[in-house]
Amino acid sequence: MKSRTLILNGLVSLAGASPLQPRQLLDFDLLDSAPKPSVHTISIGEQPHTVHYDLPAATQAAVADPLPVEAITKRGLAARTDDSCTSLAAGAGPVPNPDTADAFLAYDAFSTAAKTAAVPSGYFRTFENLQASNNAYGYSGYSTLESYDTAECARRCDNVNSCSGFNIYFERDPSIVPAASCPDPLSTTVIKCVYWGGHISADNANNYGQWREQFHVVIAGSNGYMKNGPVTIPGWSGEALGDASINAPLNCLGQDTYMGAKIFTTSFFDVGLCAAACTSQNEYNLAHPPSVGSPKICNFFVTYLSEVNGSPEGQYCAMYTQYWDSSYATNDGQWRGSDHYTNNYVFSYKNASYVDNTICPGSNSTLPRRFL
Repeated sequence: MKSRTLILNGLVSLAGASPLQPRQLLDFDLLDSAPKPSVHTISIGEQPHTVHYDLPAATQAAVADPLPVEAITKRGLAARTDDSCTSLAAGAGPVPNPDTADAFLAYDAFSTAAKTAAVPSGYFRTFENLQASNNAYGYSGYSTLESYDTAECARRCDNVNSCSGFNIYFERDPSIVPAASCPDPLSTTVIKCVYWGGHISADNANNYGQWREQFHVVIAGSNGYMKNGPVTIPGWSGEALGDASINAPLNCLGQDTYMGAKIFTTSFFDVGLCAAACTSQNEYNLAHPPSVGSPKICNFFVTYLSEVNGSPEGQYCAMYTQYWDSSYATNDGQWRGSDHYTNNYVFSYKNASYVDNTICPGSNSTLPRRFL
């Protein structure tokens, strides 16, 4: 797996926040050149499964290509034989009468189930009762349910290592594989529980179904849920920042505490990747000190899922020498022409052993002071 280092030196203005220090702006040239994340759409006939990621390889990629030292594709499906008009697994949901796509989309029982579904413990709802499923980052598999049961779907998500959230919905599927000799078969209603290792929202719920011959696959009662955070990492203290990342000014000594960033695009969202990158960066910096002064040490990082117009760009990992609290979380994204880059599912982590020894001029305090 690969990671790309981002040296952020663009000059694009930030939407809805005070100006960023120039180095904290996105370098769009490097973003464009990074490998694009795989976005998976579940095909008809694809059996329930979970996706297993090679986390050691992802971690190795995260620590590769250290930043300069400063002084202070879709998963391929197996080949199929001719299965025209053969039976597909029956779903557990009701089939509306008449058996048409329009009737399915208008069926009140589906929207009622979505609107009255309980939010599982440890999760928050990101969208409700849509007629589309997600195309997001970190596809981690799916299973089928016997009922529209958000608690059961959450339980299954909890048992998948890469699952950060899930999408539950009713799907109108064919009862047999559509073909020229059976172009519009009877339907069956499958209740799907889809696991995601990335951020799911209404913005990336853009899979409205598909046509198979003359059969129309459609979706109803689609709800999305994400886990509450932050994830516990030994040696680090985490904080959930919502949808805004840190916009750090120079500290009270006029120093730039920002070190640089990496983006990971071939795994699932895992805050541990950023922690590993931060630790590895320190090892590299100490082994390759600058000719003058002491090397910068990563004591604090912010990681989140970067999206453009609702499509995933990857997991972003920004590193700092100094801790900045949530009052500095004002970076809610950038515009690039008509393209909107957003920060989603943002978490910050401070090294548990970090002590701020910064002594501000004219003060006995060692805490960073905010400039007005």
